Amino acid sequence: MGGRGSAGVLATSLILFLSFLGLLGRSASEPLCTDSRAPFTLAKPLAFCPYNGSSCCNSTQDAQLQMQFQTTNVSDPACGSILKSILCARCDQFSAELFTVDAVPRPIPVLCNSTVLANSSQSNEAQNDYCSQAWDTCRNISIYNSPFAPSLQTQAKLNIKSNFTKLTDLYQSKTDFCKAFGGASGNDSVCYSGEPVQLNSTEAPTPPPGLCLEKIGSGSYLNMVAHPDGSNRAFFSTQKGYIYLATVPEMGSGKTMDVDESSPFLDLTDQVYFDTQFGMMGMAFHPNFAQNGRLFASFNCDKTKWLGCTGRCSCNSDVNCDPSKLPSDNGATPCQYQTVVAEYSANGSGSDPSTATSAKPMEFRRIFTMGLPFTSHHGGQILFGPADGYLYFMTGDGGGTGGDPYNFSQNKKSLLGKIMRLDVDNIPSVEKINKLGLWGNYSIPKDNPFSEDAALQPEIYALGMRNPWRCSFDSLRPSYFVCADVGQDEYEEVDLITKGGNYGWRIYEGPKLFAKPDSATNSSLNSSNFIFPIMGYSHSEVNKNLGSASITGGYFYRSMTDPCTYGRYLYGDLYAGAIWAGIENPEDSGNYTSSKIPFACAKDSPIKCDVQGSSLPSLGYIFSFGEDNKKDVYVLASSGVYRVVRPSRCSYTCSKENLTDIASPGPSPSSPSSPANRLIARLNNSVLVAAFLLLPLLILGKF
Repeated sequence: MGGRGSAGVLATSLILFLSFLGLLGRSASEPLCTDSRAPFTLAKPLAFCPYNGSSCCNSTQDAQLQMQFQTTNVSDPACGSILKSILCARCDQFSAELFTVDAVPRPIPVLCNSTVLANSSQSNEAQNDYCSQAWDTCRNISIYNSPFAPSLQTQAKLNIKSNFTKLTDLYQSKTDFCKAFGGASGNDSVCYSGEPVQLNSTEAPTPPPGLCLEKIGSGSYLNMVAHPDGSNRAFFSTQKGYIYLATVPEMGSGKTMDVDESSPFLDLTDQVYFDTQFGMMGMAFHPNFAQNGRLFASFNCDKTKWLGCTGRCSCNSDVNCDPSKLPSDNGATPCQYQTVVAEYSANGSGSDPSTATSAKPMEFRRIFTMGLPFTSHHGGQILFGPADGYLYFMTGDGGGTGGDPYNFSQNKKSLLGKIMRLDVDNIPSVEKINKLGLWGNYSIPKDNPFSEDAALQPEIYALGMRNPWRCSFDSLRPSYFVCADVGQDEYEEVDLITKGGNYGWRIYEGPKLFAKPDSATNSSLNSSNFIFPIMGYSHSEVNKNLGSASITGGYFYRSMTDPCTYGRYLYGDLYAGAIWAGIENPEDSGNYTSSKIPFACAKDSPIKCDVQGSSLPSLGYIFSFGEDNKKDVYVLASSGVYRVVRPSRCSYTCSKENLTDIASPGPSPSSPSSPANRLIARLNNSVLVAAFLLLPLLILGKF
């Protein structure tokens, strides 16, 4: 047998087997809400439930919990305090784990139980027998529609006919009660102790020593999307309207990107209006592109130059805006320029779209068209949600004189300054589209926020954005949806996007108050909870000589190529050519810190990097970031395409790099792995025994 030899086969087989069990890359308890979305940062504490900072509840949900508590009619203050605390645990950032055990939802959270706390990893403050405390305090107190009550069938068996019950009516003893509701915190679980869950705090993580880059392409691109077939190919697009299909070289091969710019995969330059603020802003490939060949482009057009550039103006009576009164912007008439999302097809290249080398430039279907009031702040990125398969579309506030003068971002009927979520797999009839007042060929996901807030336009997923520039989903935690939002005067921000979230613009610029609500502001703002950014930087942190700053969002780094950067969110600034790395501190706390990190060019870079000064690579403008199917991260800059590589190639010292070399044969495209020695420490003995018992069968091809 050639290749790595028996030892390598054994190591590889074990890792593959553990990956099959779903254990590779799995982390301990992570913040997650019961509806599978990420928790968000509250602008102010909730009125009823004692939660501030990171939470799973907004003000509406907080009010609903208060009403539920009031209907219990608990007369005893001590029991009422415990009951309120237990109901409010729905707002905990770990509520998904507290209220779900073995995929079964629970009516109340897992209550900390001292009899099973030996292996607990929660802080010492949480190590109390809250389950016993709940029993001792409430066992003889009548509770109307008690959340502790078993199913109606069980109540019938117990001959319980009243809606008022005591714990002693339902359970024979404290032991039985805590068997039903008690639990403990461990490596992969948490329990509720009457306070917001806090895991053991750790020392502040040391920032990466530096980011090592290699230059593998000289082209200037605005977008990069890994080929959905899982290969080493990726699509790159330009602002002018070209999409190219490139083969990305193996790391360390010394080769450059294989891309033929004389033969684009798709040429949309006849439709795209290209200028400083305009062009092709985004592209997305259907999750089943390898089978259906569907791809989507987001771009700007000029209705004076292309007959297909037709759509409703975003300034209209629905949003209390009169386009005839809009001032001219750089000589353009209002809504002369439009933002378009269109669908194209690669099916014409054969029965297998994954092998297609080109797509038809003729539009297959117009998904969305909207006229722009001014000539800036268009957003324009599109991407598919990895968990729900819906198309997310980011728009800016429309620009103008600055400060969102028409308050489009906070207007719940305007689609400017929003993140939209559209269903492009279920296209309704023309009659239904017209009846619903949709802006194109799509349907509305049933769980979009309009179902909870009737004032919202149904396309809207989140609001209060100024100009979102590059969003991404964490490949390890798909519910973590992160967007960078470009600031105006003082602050550039990174937001953790949640369904129905309001990110503050124009009332707030990042964490800073920008403009007080006035008569043009939606009156419902007085009761809204704005969500503050999780990371960002002030303009004073970048080179003051630049005169401006503009954030470019990136990715949570999930490759083991640079293990010292693993788990950190990378982002940059368009003008400063600077890169930041952010991380939760403490881990899973919902509190993020970030720091600017140095970067250098690998001495053996396939293409020599331009340098500024003595050694620093000159990236020029940082337009975007990209991620391939191996989860390696790329920087798309005006000077070329750069890939993050091993720290040692730039003489950066990363102690974890050698451990990765010994323990892991390489990252899996679908499941980012940690060093094997760290994984094994987290596995329990029974799993290890099973793994080694089955290992010979796996090697022989019997499993």
